[in-house]
Amino acid sequence: MTTDILGALGSGSGINTTQLVQDLVSAQKAPQQGRLDARTETADAKLSAYGVLKSALASFESVLTPLSDAAIFNAKSINVPTTDVLTFNSLTEEAQAGSYQIEVEQTAASQSLAFNVTETDAGQALGNSGTLTFSTGTWDDSVPPAIFTESAAVGFDVVISDDDSLDDMAEKINAVDSGVLASVITIDGKLQLLISAESGEDNALQITSDVLGQLAGFEYNAVVIAAQDPLSPTVVQTQQGQDALFKLNGLSISRDSNNITDVIPGLDFTLDKADVGNNIAFSIAEDKSSAEEAIRALVEAYNTLLDIAGPLVGVSTDEDNNTVTGGLAKDGSAKSLVRNLTQAISSAVIGMDSTNGYSSLAAVGVTTDLDGTLLIDEEQFEKIISENFDKLPELFGLNTSSSSNFIELNEGSFAAQAVAGDYTVDITQSPTKGYVTGSDISATYPIDLTDGSSNFTVQVNGTSSASITLSGTYNTDQELTAALQSAINSDSVLSENNISVDVSIDSGALKISSREYGSSSSVLVVAESPSFLSKLGLSSGSVVTAGINAEGTINGKEAFGASNILLPEFGSDAYGLNLIIAEGTPLGEYTVSFTRGLAGDLALFVSSILADGGQIDRNEGQIETEKVNITDDQKRLDRKMTAYQERLSSQYVAMERIIASLSSTESQLDGLIDRLPFTASN
Repeated sequence: MTTDILGALGSGSGINTTQLVQDLVSAQKAPQQGRLDARTETADAKLSAYGVLKSALASFESVLTPLSDAAIFNAKSINVPTTDVLTFNSLTEEAQAGSYQIEVEQTAASQSLAFNVTETDAGQALGNSGTLTFSTGTWDDSVPPAIFTESAAVGFDVVISDDDSLDDMAEKINAVDSGVLASVITIDGKLQLLISAESGEDNALQITSDVLGQLAGFEYNAVVIAAQDPLSPTVVQTQQGQDALFKLNGLSISRDSNNITDVIPGLDFTLDKADVGNNIAFSIAEDKSSAEEAIRALVEAYNTLLDIAGPLVGVSTDEDNNTVTGGLAKDGSAKSLVRNLTQAISSAVIGMDSTNGYSSLAAVGVTTDLDGTLLIDEEQFEKIISENFDKLPELFGLNTSSSSNFIELNEGSFAAQAVAGDYTVDITQSPTKGYVTGSDISATYPIDLTDGSSNFTVQVNGTSSASITLSGTYNTDQELTAALQSAINSDSVLSENNISVDVSIDSGALKISSREYGSSSSVLVVAESPSFLSKLGLSSGSVVTAGINAEGTINGKEAFGASNILLPEFGSDAYGLNLIIAEGTPLGEYTVSFTRGLAGDLALFVSSILADGGQIDRNEGQIETEKVNITDDQKRLDRKMTAYQERLSSQYVAMERIIASLSSTESQLDGLIDRLPFTASN
């Protein structure tokens, strides 16, 4: 209870003015404070409700992602027996369904060489130096002397110093990262340097050392093989390199590795051991279960979302049958959001032909119940899965199509902005590559380029190569074009810039073409010797033709042509897509179509709502602004009430002073009357 000082001292009016002022201020403030408190409660409730809604939408979005990817409808399963002959490592959607049989006749092996040494300490310096040269190829030791045929693979050198030990030598060999491995092992108390090649018959090793070196004890070549003592060899081939040999459905196949990735596309398996005469049978089939589970998950996730969002934007009852108003029940934006979502999930796919029988969930047996939730008609759904599974990818995921094989439609970086539907494409210029061509050389074979003046440079797409050498005698078009193309494409400068060319013969003349399209595509050959160019039918006056960009319109609007790509006008309905135009495309009109599918449409809708700057983000920003305004209003009200309280307090203090003054006057008058003459008392 508030104490009135003046009243306690027995002076003044006797009224508790302090309490009276507080009561008057509270009465004045209560309606306005109530409105502010209600606004704060509403804002907090909305923010909390939006947080719940965002979480529910994010969970729903995660279910849409797999369905919008066509890979889930191309999933495969493999049925394999229990076996120790093969190991099945992975299976992708690229694998073709079918039945297969594999017979493993031989597994791949790596050549292993063991060098016997006299050292007793693997870390002690050898005291020998030189260069070891490693070459790969095949050994034919069917009859002596053994013959080594070097493969096209580039060999490597290892430089050994006087202070290098066996361990150092092994470390240097391994550091080359060539696939050749070295280690130091101990056998019967003696050290050996063990060197292993990559697996495969063609990856066997020949090891030589430089003439001035002192590393003859680590050589493996025809001379060493022929000269060494069989009873006390310096080097022993402990394992011969060999290819894997197996049959797939009766077809004989060989590989230099036991890991097989390129026989059945999409299937990676390993040959573990040979089992001649026995077939391992297995089958690859469509895996419809993943897509079916994803569709069921979509239905369940949507119903869960509706269970959460419905009470938030509406009025419901609790366990005690009390009416509960959702935090967003009066938020028109949130209610519109939920309404649009329910319409989207039951509508046809945006941009899909209305005559398509599989353009909505209803077509696959998923319907909407009276309360808005989704129901699955199991009989119809199972029938679609078993009989019309191929219709589902277009219904749920991205689909692009073109009326011509010359035109390919793809999504670009801003595909989210593109409007689904059909587009008319008018090609007015098909793309071309830049090239240089010379004169007819068909009558000049053989072409001899061994005179030492066969160096040249080539400028492709504006990038100049280093000096290239083409030396040899060429008897046919095939020999010349293959050698010239390989020489140019092997140039380090061009390859580092991902630039390459195609070399061909056109009407008897050499033609060097860039592999890029468009106005930046060009080829120019410059030689140090004019005679070199003349032998190839080229010269400084050879015809150089620059490439041309693709040109055309999309729905009547001029497209931007870059190389062989057409980009729609910025801001147009097609913006975000791109079209790849093939060389030689006949000029004229074509039609391309683009739909995201139901899952894609829903995912785009939800992601746009949840994005920074999206609908919910904007609404939350407005609520936060409202909370700032409430805080400001609260401060203004508090200042107003403080001033009001101070004014009332001042008025009541003045009143108390007047009353106190009157009381003092009364006391004085009472004493004066008593002292007056002729009073009744006297």
